Amino acid sequence: MLKLKKYQDDALATLREYLQLCQSRLPAEAFNASLVAQGRSHPYQEAFEGVPTVCLRVPTGGGKTLLASHAVALAGATVLGTDAPVALWLTPSDAIRTQTMEALSNARHPYRQALAKHYGERVQVCDLESLQTIGPQDVGRTCIIVVSTIQAFNVTNTATRNVYSFFEELAPHFDDLHEHEIEGLDKVTEADLEHQPYLTASDVGRVKYSVANWLNRQQPVVIVDEAHNNRTHRFFNSLGRMNPGCVIELTATPVPTNNVLYHVAASELKAEDMIKLPIVLVEHPTGWQGCLHDAHLTRKKLEDEALAEDDYVRPIMLIQAEPKNGTATVEVVKQYLLDELNISEDRIAIATGSQKELDGVDLFDPSCPVRFVITVEALKEGWDCPFAYVLASLQSVNSAKDVEQLLGRVLRMPYASARKQGSLNKAYAHIVAANFAEAASTLKDRMVQNMGFERYEAAGVVVQPKQQEVELTGGGSAVSALAPSAPDCHIQLPSMPDTQYWPEEIKAKVDIRETSAGATVLIQSSATSQELEQAEQFITQAISPRKREEVAAQFNDYRATRRAMGAPERLGVSFASVPQLCLELDGHLELVERETLAQLGDWDLSSQSVQLEGFAISEEARAFEIRLRNENITYTATDTRQLSLNDIASNVSEQDLVRWLDRETRKPYVMQTQLQGYLVKMLRHLMADKGFTLTQLVRAKHVLARAISDEIIRLREEAIKQGFQGALFEMVAPPVDKALNFAFQYKPGQYPARNLYQGSYEFQKHYYPMIHDLREKKANGHDAEEFICARALDAHPKVKQWVRNIEKQERLSFWLPVSTGYFYPDFVAELEDGRVLVVEYKGEHLVTADDAREKRQVGEQWESSNQDGCLFLFAVEDDQGRDVIKQINDKIG
Repeated sequence: MLKLKKYQDDALATLREYLQLCQSRLPAEAFNASLVAQGRSHPYQEAFEGVPTVCLRVPTGGGKTLLASHAVALAGATVLGTDAPVALWLTPSDAIRTQTMEALSNARHPYRQALAKHYGERVQVCDLESLQTIGPQDVGRTCIIVVSTIQAFNVTNTATRNVYSFFEELAPHFDDLHEHEIEGLDKVTEADLEHQPYLTASDVGRVKYSVANWLNRQQPVVIVDEAHNNRTHRFFNSLGRMNPGCVIELTATPVPTNNVLYHVAASELKAEDMIKLPIVLVEHPTGWQGCLHDAHLTRKKLEDEALAEDDYVRPIMLIQAEPKNGTATVEVVKQYLLDELNISEDRIAIATGSQKELDGVDLFDPSCPVRFVITVEALKEGWDCPFAYVLASLQSVNSAKDVEQLLGRVLRMPYASARKQGSLNKAYAHIVAANFAEAASTLKDRMVQNMGFERYEAAGVVVQPKQQEVELTGGGSAVSALAPSAPDCHIQLPSMPDTQYWPEEIKAKVDIRETSAGATVLIQSSATSQELEQAEQFITQAISPRKREEVAAQFNDYRATRRAMGAPERLGVSFASVPQLCLELDGHLELVERETLAQLGDWDLSSQSVQLEGFAISEEARAFEIRLRNENITYTATDTRQLSLNDIASNVSEQDLVRWLDRETRKPYVMQTQLQGYLVKMLRHLMADKGFTLTQLVRAKHVLARAISDEIIRLREEAIKQGFQGALFEMVAPPVDKALNFAFQYKPGQYPARNLYQGSYEFQKHYYPMIHDLREKKANGHDAEEFICARALDAHPKVKQWVRNIEKQERLSFWLPVSTGYFYPDFVAELEDGRVLVVEYKGEHLVTADDAREKRQVGEQWESSNQDGCLFLFAVEDDQGRDVIKQINDKIG
């Protein structure tokens, strides 16, 4: 089965925690709590009363459908408490519906394997037409996925759609209809008689034996693909008829009314080698022939370099020709490839509405000759080939349709694994445009609007070629240095600004051109940060307040672009290796990880006493409630029906429950024999000592599994804490030259930044183009302390470069062990003399907290064990009155 990436695990973990919170809180309260934990805020839009409705935002290429496949089981167990949920999977088009059906039905496909992980062979996939193959005996025993287009349900007059029609064949599914269910189901109306002649007047008022009513009874998990397209009142009315148990939306480009629970950043996809970044952009002002010629040279050079790869890679060029009324049409472009570039015809494929030369072609096959794909608009939905590396858009950049869809095709990384050749980790775009600024601005706008990039992400990933890339890109853009200077700053204004009172030094850096839409202000790239800020102030003073935000966004985009082009990582500079804490065990150094500390704390699950504090079950006629430590979880009559309660006592034995719990609570750090022994003891304790019956435990098994899993984690954390306290002062950070295997290093392209810095201050020394989670101002308008700390590092003459460290990124960030897991300091700086400075900032109100004291202890131990290479600063306004800047100066010396 395809292993999930870190950001996918994080997204699902956030979804699981949210849905668990919904068991004891209102969906809006749970949503707000989840966002607060992420440092975000957004108003919750309630679509259905009491029904969790949230959106996962994943950029193009991030694997939204794989996430959805895993989310089905997660939601079924957490919300509905069932091992056999019904899921209604809604797609935006029939083409996507067909592809999704095929993938979910294919036992070798990762989507089906995600379902099989939870249900084995107990999975049935159908569309609305084949739903009648599902028998009543399947419901509650198998996971049923119904794949449909949104349009099939999205209707005002239900009498006109088959999904709402009466089908006698569905009658067996309604044999066990309970009185309390009838009120929420559609009934036969007079309008139905007109469209279904076999119905008579005597049927009016009967419960319809319809697909919609069948779904309503199952309380399905609803998956909505491309959810931003469906936010109408009619859509939610239609969906409400299905009585959803929860709604999980997925999209790259949500609208404000989507409840975005989790946002995956494009940098996270790059860090996991899912996409190629940056996008090396070359503009071609002279016309389509030059664009096509240079793009061809780029592709050819990439193919030569691909020969050194271990995996087979055949770089493909996507060519966006002009429509039939244009000059560079499909036919003209193909002839140019044949006659001028001497490309053999078997290497060219045309993919348009009338010519489908890619149908049935396996582009991954090494014997496939195709290297050029010519299209006009979007390639068919679902088309995917990570061998696509170069986009040549021959349409004018301002009018090119679907260019972002084609750009998305060249971003996917072959084999989702970084290439050995650095050039093959990037994407390339050749575009017909007057200048780089015009091409980049348009491309970035499309990436934000249609591909799921944030503005600051897009600003940092579209770059000009470096000098060594001039040959690679065909020389279409004049490049004079290894690290290209940033382009001039282009600011679009609604009218000509009055420059009468501008200082002469600012006027000297500015060129203002009148346009049909107002004016374009060109600020020379040589302008300093201070000059740029002054120009922004003079410009914004002369425009209306409602336009100032738009202009400020343009200036901030430019700053992000300029910072990206000068970032040390983009210039090929390496970051110093950072020593990590180790212990000498049995004569050998060993990295101090969680497992190390757990073993030092005598971690052995089988020897632990069994208890489940706060676990209780109470029952009423139509519901039962499960109580954990601090929350109550209630299942209603509808939920309990899906659990097949009447059958449980006779079908499930104690050994069956142990096996099921073994699968659900398994941890990589627990031996299976230990876990099974612990589970047997736990069940005996709950039944013999606490008085629960086996039937009660089986009915509550999903919450029981959660409670046991939490208890195992708690026991292990106790062992880790014990191990940490006993070993802290024996930990050492060996010099890098003596223990390179025990050193951490920040790597190019491996920085999954979120909540990006968007301030006006231009940092010069941050290693990566983007800065993770750094606010410039506090709510009161004053500079934020962590921003002051970052600015002090950036301005210090002895600091060579620095990184805003990312929390909870065990593989990609620097951490130190603590009793609760890992501590991720705020900043890591490489000094000019080779030493490494680690800085953790703590507000005054947090200094005396237990975790803060422990972080300071372990940081000081890290420094004291390697005084020649390591410096640690626990920055806070101290009793000597020193501010953060003074403390950094004193620490560096």
